[in-house]
Amino acid sequence: MKFKEYLLLAIPFMISTVTQPLLGAVDTAVVGRLENASYLGGVAIGTVIFNTMYWLFGFLRVSTSGFSAQSLGSRKEKDRYDAFIRPFAMALILSILFITFQSAIKNIALLIYQPSPEVAIHATTYFNILIWGAPFVLIGYVNLGWLMGRKHVKETLFLQISMNLINIILDIVFVFAFEMSIAGVAYATLIAQAYGFILGIYFVLNKLSLTRIFQLRNTLLDKVTFKKIIGVNADLFIRTVCLLVMTNMFIAKGAEFGTVVLAANAVLFQIHYIICYLYDGLANASSVFAGKYAGEKNDKAFSEMLSISNVCIVVLSIIISLNLIFFKEPILSAFTDIESVLGTSHDYYVWLIILPFAIGIGLVYYGIFTGCTYTGPIRNSMILSLIVFLIAYYFFIPNYENHGLWLAFIFFCLGRSVFLILYLKQLINNIFLKRTGEKWT
Repeated sequence: MKFKEYLLLAIPFMISTVTQPLLGAVDTAVVGRLENASYLGGVAIGTVIFNTMYWLFGFLRVSTSGFSAQSLGSRKEKDRYDAFIRPFAMALILSILFITFQSAIKNIALLIYQPSPEVAIHATTYFNILIWGAPFVLIGYVNLGWLMGRKHVKETLFLQISMNLINIILDIVFVFAFEMSIAGVAYATLIAQAYGFILGIYFVLNKLSLTRIFQLRNTLLDKVTFKKIIGVNADLFIRTVCLLVMTNMFIAKGAEFGTVVLAANAVLFQIHYIICYLYDGLANASSVFAGKYAGEKNDKAFSEMLSISNVCIVVLSIIISLNLIFFKEPILSAFTDIESVLGTSHDYYVWLIILPFAIGIGLVYYGIFTGCTYTGPIRNSMILSLIVFLIAYYFFIPNYENHGLWLAFIFFCLGRSVFLILYLKQLINNIFLKRTGEKWT
């Protein structure tokens, strides 16, 4: 495997995946131009509610991508169709449940975060509109994961970028031209989600026959395959629960420090999401190649891909940190012009500069493990990382307050990287060398 082959897939994936957090980032930036921090706090709470909901089932995209990539290696028609049909059915059922129990979800979330009355009003408005996008988001995960796994780069790129352009345009029109405030932001995102869902279905059905999908629908409950899919998704679900426990504790603790700190943390966390999705582009490329080579049982090509991934992680980490250092002012100003929020964001900005070196390996190796659908170590590493976070959380925050909160977060990110490095030998031995009796060292 060559660098050129890897980058031809990784760069488009980086461009397409980094547009995903921009949906939330654009909302934050537009609302950051309104007259007070309570609007920003409302979007922060609303965004975290939906992140909690959707991240719990983010495995729909990740596992779909892994199984789809493995179908490239196996070259079996049934594998290609199964990689789409099963997660599509799961996404449809889950989205119906979200809409059915929307009131309970909202009330529990507000009880957990306990925002000020003014922030709660804005968060409720945001939630009540965007909850109807649940089918678009969850099925959209499946569409995107399947397209990525099959290396349909152009479709993936166009889907993500065009969806964000629609969201940006509508955000500006609804908020500034029609003066719809929080509701305008929510409707803009909902319309963009609906557009992404429709376009994704169109792209998938150009690659799969609808008639053949109906013919194969009875294979959904094949016991052996279904057991593996449930196992993979259960591991990724537990991983996401750990991630959400950390994220929600982070947001809730920030809210305790006041509305301005909550708003500043929201800005910095949106930047963190963009950083993470840059690595996610590398992770998606590594996942596709890892899945393909796992399907082929090609350990030599896998080792070459791993070396290329490591080099790309180091280079990308340096580039991100340098950009954060040299473009600090324009980056923060892009999200808000509220002086109090800007000043507080400056106080904690240093943690973003450190972040890439803590989180890069964990995010990209996550893609490698999911591409091989070897997800036990992902589950275990996240549980261990959460334990590290909790220790740091209770040790540092009493003395360092919000700085202590960010330090605990950095320890969590570092744990994700370190623990997956330790599991790498196990992955290679079980996926690639088990059949030969060899051991990787």
